[in-house]
Formats: sequence, structure tokens, C-alpha cells
Amino acid sequence: MKIVVADDIPASALDLLRAEGWNVDARAGRAPDQLAGDVADADAIAVRSATKVTAAIINAAPKLRVIARAGTGVDNVDVAAASARGIVVMNAPGANSVSVAELAVGLILALARHLPAADAAMKQGKWEKNKFLGEEVREKTLGLAGLGRIGQEVARRAASFGMRIVAHDPFISEEVAGDLGVELVSLDDLFARADYVSLHMPSTPTTKNFVNADRLARAKKGIRIVNTARGDLIDEKALADAIDAGQVGGAALDVFEKEPTVDHRLQMLPQVVATPHIAASTREGQELVGMETMAALRDFLRDGIIRNAVNFPSVSAEEFSRLQPFIELGERLGAFLAQMNDSRAKALGVRYYGDLAAGRNDMIVNAVLVGLFKPILSSGITPVNARTVAAERGIEIIESRSTRPRNYTSLLSVKLHTPDGERWAEGAVFERTAPRLVLVDGIAVEAPLEGTMIVIRNTDQPGVIGDVGTVLGRHRVNIANFALGRHGDHAVGVVNVDETSEIPQAVLDEVRKVKGVREVRIVRV
Repeated sequence: MKIVVADDIPASALDLLRAEGWNVDARAGRAPDQLAGDVADADAIAVRSATKVTAAIINAAPKLRVIARAGTGVDNVDVAAASARGIVVMNAPGANSVSVAELAVGLILALARHLPAADAAMKQGKWEKNKFLGEEVREKTLGLAGLGRIGQEVARRAASFGMRIVAHDPFISEEVAGDLGVELVSLDDLFARADYVSLHMPSTPTTKNFVNADRLARAKKGIRIVNTARGDLIDEKALADAIDAGQVGGAALDVFEKEPTVDHRLQMLPQVVATPHIAASTREGQELVGMETMAALRDFLRDGIIRNAVNFPSVSAEEFSRLQPFIELGERLGAFLAQMNDSRAKALGVRYYGDLAAGRNDMIVNAVLVGLFKPILSSGITPVNARTVAAERGIEIIESRSTRPRNYTSLLSVKLHTPDGERWAEGAVFERTAPRLVLVDGIAVEAPLEGTMIVIRNTDQPGVIGDVGTVLGRHRVNIANFALGRHGDHAVGVVNVDETSEIPQAVLDEVRKVKGVREVRIVRV
């Protein structure tokens, strides 16, 4: 067995592989051409973040069975190319959570007590005791934007300082937050109340630049921002402007939009503490990540056990063939409901009808969860770990079967239970290949479950459809399909639009003004 380790991994972690008598080729800093030659007879590749495992590298390794990334993300691995070859890609999610959390708390204290500036003055031979009047963090309010693994570790540490903690995370239950002594609030409320805000959200189209000029202008005056998550969560120009204007009291940043930084304005402000993306860089964190990754790699190569895989569910080829169309349907229904919902998820109900009610359908539930979580979580959410993520966030899974006849051979029904009520969608697979939406919130409506959709809920009255169509036409939004469902005095419209059509916010605002329209959302699946 040959394992190529292309980045620095702790020796203790490599010893787990060598103890099996395997050939471990551990050398960092190889050029792509050299790496391609070295993996020609490799069974496994292990990397950190420096080495890119591209499609070319994967194609150069005909014996390759597994790629192990010693870290959380897999951005430097071509997962699609690996999946096409049937190669397992695994990582080490959450192994460095404590390291990141400790830095976040350290940055809060550095802001509160002006530690970097005081240290710099001392190194210049200055004794400016009166200049660096700080403040206690005791009884200050800490807002956590994201309450996943790292956010929870920060909450535990901040609580020991006597801080009041509020958090925003629509996918954490009140029970989990309550156990931590954390109050769940809206994102706007969090920024309005917090003295310090620590960011622990992934980088997604929804979260990009969510800390922007508008949000900062509405935030509590003097608020301080800490970011150890992703650089593009913050509009850096807007943050610098808000600090210069006195609206924001300061910031502590470990991550930036471009790394290494090019525009140094923000990091040079005296109210800003800046570090070069070192949150996970501790001896203990690196050791734990290496040990967890190499142990998972060993268990897979030796025993066939798959842990922390990001692309390979454990299911037979025959069973996967039966389930695959419904797995895709489930993921799209989950993504649909995630984008139709603003409230915290408490439970997820999945019910099978018809032929789908027979056999084990665990993978379908997992796929629904993948679709549900992808808009708000970072890389690594797959059918393999989706249930674990749901359990960590206190989301109950309710799976059921029904023999009651419906209008489809097989039907998948998904309900998202929240404190504000239920969001409900059902789907079917037409001709074994085409996922279709067949019900939204109790109203039957049939539409392709793909691409970009505008979902409209309105009272059933004349003129609504025409007015909506007029608005879209005026803004040159090309309609590919328009489906309408009615029940009593309620109606649901699903508008599939061409992928080339842009839908600016002004379009949605104008549609909302149409008489009878109660809700308008863009859903992309």
C-alpha cells in the first residue's frame, strides 16, 4: 500500500500509517509534474491546503482509492473528478474548532484592552498608561453570527467572562442554544444589541458581504466586529468607512477578501487588530487535524470503513441505482424549502408514498438534509454526515411511510417545522429522470424543480397573473414555464425563468406591490 503525503502532516499522525507496514511517501512542496509522477502507483493521497489535487493529478493515479484532506474544507481537491472515478474524498471537519474559538475570544480581549497598540508603544520605549483606557467584557453583549461547532465553543468561553450571548443561526434549535445559555435572535436584532459580533458563518452567495454599509449603519453605535471565519463575509470598504465615521468602534480580523491582503487600508486603521489567517494554526489543532485525518484514512484502507467522506455514501450499486432519481429529488426539495424559510428549523418530516414506501430510504432523507443545509453551511455537507449535522443542531428527523394512494407512482413529501409554522413541499420523478414540484404548502401545483424559480403566494383573484407577467416582461425576465395552483381563496404560482434572465431586487419589490400578492421568493435549485 502506498500513500503519498504532499503537505506537512505531524509525524505522530504519519506513524499511524507506517505502523500498518505501508509505504508512506511524505514530502511537501512538490511541483505538479513531480506529484503526478509520484502518485502513479499510489493508493491514497493526503494533503493539507497548499497542494491542489486537480483532475490531472487524479487522472495520473490509476490505483487511487482515497484522497484525504487534513482540514475542514476541500476547496483544493477536485471532488467532481474524484467522484467520477469513484475515489473517496475525506476531510477532518471541526477538528480545529477549539483553536479558532480561542483566537476569536483572544481578539475580543485584544479589542477591549487595546493590547496590540499598548504593546507597540512599549516596544517604541513609550509609557502611555493613560492612553489605553480599556473596558471589561463582563456584562457586555456578544453576538454570534453562526452557532455551529466553533460558535458554540466561543459561547462557552465567553460565558466564563460573564458576557451576555445572543446568536443568529436558523438551523440551531432553541434547545441547543438554551443549553449554552444563548438567546436566539434575528440577524438585525443581533447587530442592534451586540457590543461585539463574532462571525462564524460559511461563505455562500447568501452570506457574502452580509456585513455591509446598510447593516453597519443600523447596528449599535460603537459595535466591534471579529472575523475568524471567511473574508468575504465583510464588505471591507464599508467596514473601514464605518470605523472612520465612528459608527463601528473597531474590528479584529484574521481573514480577508484577498489573501495575502492587497488593499491595506483596513488593517492599517488603529482601531483594527489584524492577523494573517492563523486561527487554526496551533500545535494542538494541527496535531488533532492530522491524527483525525490519518486515522480515517487508515480505517478506510485497512477495513473499508468510511468516515468523514464528503462525496461517497455507503450503499450498494443496485440500491443506489433505484434511489438515485429520488435522492436528487430529495436534495432539490430540501433546497427549495431552505430558500422558502426564514425561521429556525425545529424538525424535518419526510414521508414516502406509493412504490417509494417500500425498502430502506435513508439516503433520501440525507439528501433532503443536504439540500436544506447547503445554503447556510460550508463545504463537507454530504449524505454521509447530514444526519450528524442535523443532530448537532437539534433538528428532529421524522420519517414515515404511507400506503394511501396518491396521483403518482412514487411521491416524496417534505415538511419543515419551525416556530412560525410549517413549510411543505412535495415532489415526484417523471420518467425516472425529471424531478417535478407537485405541491407547495398544501396547494397542488406542478412545475419543473430546476433552475431559477419565482414562487408567488397570493389571494385567488382576477388580474394577479397578468400583473405579475407584465412586471416580469417590463424587466425583460423571460418566462420559461408558469404553473398555477389554487385552493379555496389561496393560490400559488411557480415561475421558471430562463437562466440568462437576471432578477434584480427591484423586480421582486414591484411584484410584491401587485394587489393580492402575499409572498414572493426566488428559489434556485
